[in-house]
Amino acid sequence: MYAPAAALRLSEGQKTGIEALVRSGNTPQKVAVRGRLLLLAHQGVSNHAISQQLNLSRPTVLALRARFARDGMTAISGLRKRKRRGKVLTPELEQKILDTTLKARPGDGSTHWSVRMLAGQLGISRTIVHRVWQRHDVQPHRVERFKLSSDPRFEEKVRDIVGLYLNPPDRALVLCVDEKSQIQALDRTAPILPLRPGLPERQTHDYKRYGTTTLFAAFNILNGKVIGTCQQRHRSREFVKFLNHLEKQLPVEQEIHLIMDNYCTHKSAEVQRWLKPKQPKRFHFHFTPTSSSWLNQVERFFALITGRMIRRGTFHSGQELEKAIYHWLGSWNGDPSPFVWKASADVILDKVRRCKELSKTGD
Repeated sequence: MYAPAAALRLSEGQKTGIEALVRSGNTPQKVAVRGRLLLLAHQGVSNHAISQQLNLSRPTVLALRARFARDGMTAISGLRKRKRRGKVLTPELEQKILDTTLKARPGDGSTHWSVRMLAGQLGISRTIVHRVWQRHDVQPHRVERFKLSSDPRFEEKVRDIVGLYLNPPDRALVLCVDEKSQIQALDRTAPILPLRPGLPERQTHDYKRYGTTTLFAAFNILNGKVIGTCQQRHRSREFVKFLNHLEKQLPVEQEIHLIMDNYCTHKSAEVQRWLKPKQPKRFHFHFTPTSSSWLNQVERFFALITGRMIRRGTFHSGQELEKAIYHWLGSWNGDPSPFVWKASADVILDKVRRCKELSKTGD
């Protein structure tokens, strides 16, 4: 049995104020409960009986009585919060966060830090870590891929192609040429669930394949128009057919510069035989360095048609896929959009040089 507690002493003003709080319909529930607790304690009701009546624990009743004796009426309106002084972000701490993020790895074998992992490691709040990462644009969760060209004529080819982009020859056409091979005509095994508020479009991961096609395309860097044909394969003979189609679509007697990658199809003997009888100096082939297809603007066009039409498209035959590609090409050419090339050859070569230096030092 608990020893009976003495009745809580309340002045008339305190009692009147507490009763007003309890009766008011605007009083928060937790404040009203504290008021009823104090009024019951003033009436001499035991702490155990108060806890049962108000569905509270006995330590809670004792704690509120003690706070009221110490703080008065402020004990009803709110609980006193402990003042906890957090760590201040000093330049030394900021540098330590950066050094740990960039030069060390977590001890559990993880490949990179998260905000919580680094905060726990350094004994600071994750808010501080997040603030430092944002200030210095550090993103450990992201990774990008690159490939350095080993072409011995890398600089020469870069200057040649970028020169065509930034300063094309007068009265000449510059076309970026390539093929997007193995485009699959896919049909999902179940109907696509359409886009709805709060839900993205959903499709099954498994599919039925109805053949493939290859898109040969020539992108005009001046106006953004594309000359394209679909063929079943991407051998030299198909590329020659595309060159013949391209020749028919272009103005006669106009000088043509074709930018292509180093794919063997573009350099085969069959292609050289096609080029030999042509009017001298009408067609000029420019090849990108090895592992540098990003220099070819048609690759950006391929990314557009893939993201906007091919990847999420549903096709029941190869013919339906090719029809959809031609329709998209027609819509694109109705309102073409050329890509604006801004990087000079010096800027590109400087970035590649710095990237090679970093790959050697590892810093």
